[in-house]
Amino acid sequence: MSAWYGLYSLLVLPSWVPSTAAGVASLHLVQKLLFPYFWADLRYLLKVLIYGLRVETYRLQGRIVTVLDKFVRLSEKQPHKPFLIYEGKVHTYRDVDRRSNRIAQVFLQHSSLKKGDTVALLMGNEPDFIHVWFGLAKLGCVVAFLNFNVRSRSLLHCVNSCEPKILVVGADLLGTLEEILPDLQKDVSVWIMTKDSTLPSVHTLLDKIEAASEDPVPTSQRSANNLKSSVLYIFTSGTTGLPKAAIISHMQVLKGAAGLWAFGATAEDIIYITLPLYHSAASLLGIGGCIELGATCVLKKKFSASQFWSDCKKYNVTVIQYIGELCRYLCSQPVKEGENDHKVRLAVGNGVRNDVWREFLDRFGAIKICEFYGATEGNICFMNHTGKIGSVGRTNFFYKLFFPFDLIKYDFQKDEPIRNKHGWCEKVEKGEAGLLISKVNAKNPFFGYAGNKRHTEKKLLCDVFKKGDIYFNTGDLMVQDHENFLYFWDRIGDTFRWKGENVATTEVSDVIVMLDFIQEANVYGVSVPGSPLKCQHNSIFKILISLPFPQIMKEKQFFFKQMYKHVVTYLPSYACPLFLRVQNKMEMTGTFKQQKFQLVEEGFNPSTITDPLYFLDNSKKAYVLLTKEVHEMILYGKLKL
Repeated sequence: MSAWYGLYSLLVLPSWVPSTAAGVASLHLVQKLLFPYFWADLRYLLKVLIYGLRVETYRLQGRIVTVLDKFVRLSEKQPHKPFLIYEGKVHTYRDVDRRSNRIAQVFLQHSSLKKGDTVALLMGNEPDFIHVWFGLAKLGCVVAFLNFNVRSRSLLHCVNSCEPKILVVGADLLGTLEEILPDLQKDVSVWIMTKDSTLPSVHTLLDKIEAASEDPVPTSQRSANNLKSSVLYIFTSGTTGLPKAAIISHMQVLKGAAGLWAFGATAEDIIYITLPLYHSAASLLGIGGCIELGATCVLKKKFSASQFWSDCKKYNVTVIQYIGELCRYLCSQPVKEGENDHKVRLAVGNGVRNDVWREFLDRFGAIKICEFYGATEGNICFMNHTGKIGSVGRTNFFYKLFFPFDLIKYDFQKDEPIRNKHGWCEKVEKGEAGLLISKVNAKNPFFGYAGNKRHTEKKLLCDVFKKGDIYFNTGDLMVQDHENFLYFWDRIGDTFRWKGENVATTEVSDVIVMLDFIQEANVYGVSVPGSPLKCQHNSIFKILISLPFPQIMKEKQFFFKQMYKHVVTYLPSYACPLFLRVQNKMEMTGTFKQQKFQLVEEGFNPSTITDPLYFLDNSKKAYVLLTKEVHEMILYGKLKL
């Protein structure tokens, strides 16, 4: 009986236990209802803090640990683990380390390069891009990544703006090199990735690499005194002019490299990189991210929608990188049997539209879309760690404490922030689109652009909310909803985005007016409503050009063939004008600026616009008349532009 009573007493809980359990359940319910993202936010915030504390601990210990330092350590710790897989060939951590040592030895012995010098790199996606990058970094050089799509005058501008001592060019880009070689500054030494050359005063690199030693150069060559010192130049198109060389510090490389880890990738993951390495997404987030994890990456020469999933299956890919256009191209492919038979679990990138996001998940399986926001040169980043469709990230009180930012009112017609009668900017309400600005301080600096103080100063807003404060102007309009999710809305200024690239309208117009029969060019972006070609948030940026010369109507065939030949020669494919609007008179604003706002609103509908309209037809290698029938085909996605 006593035994039974003892058991009974164990089963009967004290009176306070049920009430406590009810309280806990109530708190859980309240948390779910009022703070549904509390735990996800807390986990993400802890990750940010842990990474920051790790870097700070190194600093307090008097150690500066860069991404390159981490790679060298991994080459010793896991020498036989695959680091790069390219066209079926495996390059281990040791392989990449040793070949980059060879390249460092070549430049140490055959050039006058010294620590801190700049070297420009014009190469496509291939292992030697990374070997040259790492080899030069081991010498303490600043490496400038050149966009291989940029041609002629624009490319020459990019090279000159970063003032390199050496230009390294890939074997498949010698034709591009020949276009600028006669005008290249004489103090720039040119090296090409071949064994021999017929070009005058050009050095060959491949033959010297094969003869070079694999011994590492002294660590002192690459050692950084400060994480804020420059290590890369990555070119970006802003709101005006030609591409600008954004200064990238060791700290920015570390932050970029932490992205995959923050989204939950691990050392066991295999990352598929099809984006161009000259962009920060592929180089910092992709290659840098692999190093941060100690993982493996599969590098593709060029994105191929038809081979994408078969590559993922072949190489057991678990993480992919994307831009919005890439996801759209994949969804546009014909449905194939077994296309969702893969191991991909994470997709990290930005710019995917809501409808494409949903279609991508429905069609290709349970992949977590990890959308993020961050400008190459910017000092602010958002990450959508919850997977909320359409959002680029979340914010909260604690996040703003570490990364202060605001959304302010913007005047679209004047193309400037709105200031009140006291001269201060005003914040927008939740749900309202506003210009994203990020506070510049010691923890979140803005490093600006190489060789152009004026462009650096133009990206800063001063005396925003009080005297003396400084904010980085992202040039992006964002919306914050009542749950603190952030959504990209639009770009401000004279830019458009096409095929994942930002293009300044002034850069395009400068090329157009090189033609002797063009008096003036007005370049702006127009939307294509209701079309699968539209980009994120209901607008795709095309170019519409006003050409005020009546004689064009007399010799249309000649002019439009010449125009086509000119733009495809001197502009990257993503910057070529897709539409032309011919006008006898250039429309101006009251302040004598080119009228764009009204023209953007009018779009490119031949039914409502009396001016002649033309579109770029690659099959005919000319601009051809935009008829009502062709306009409808574009709207419904039946005509590929």
